[in-house]
Amino acid sequence: MGRIVGIGTDIVEVARIQSAYARHGDRFLRRIFTPGEIAYAFHFRNPYPSLAARFAAKEAVAKALGTGIGPDLSFRQIEVFCNAKNAPGIRLNSHNRDTKIDDHDILLSLSHTRGLAVAFVTIRSSPVGV
Repeated sequence: MGRIVGIGTDIVEVARIQSAYARHGDRFLRRIFTPGEIAYAFHFRNPYPSLAARFAAKEAVAKALGTGIGPDLSFRQIEVFCNAKNAPGIRLNSHNRDTKIDDHDILLSLSHTRGLAVAFVTIRSSPVGV
């Protein structure tokens, strides 16, 4: 097990995501989320808590990496997915990202209510020799 090299957390009001979608529609979704994230959220009757949790995860990853969202890291380069056990994970989709951080070194916890979504990210270094 590697040592912790970054942590990040973010909380998002679900209404903020719902309002952004109401104002900007699919353009908002395509700017922030990957096709897989959009498909996952919209298989629920109410997609907004899931979208808010994914938005919070992207912000938490950017904080844990120490970059923020900007020229070095975009929202769509951070993808939230569900593994075979339906646990959330992070996939970094970028040719410019720090190659020392593998996707499996990013741990993610998500939670949401009807009104709020929260994400917590821990980045650990890869064990030496692995």
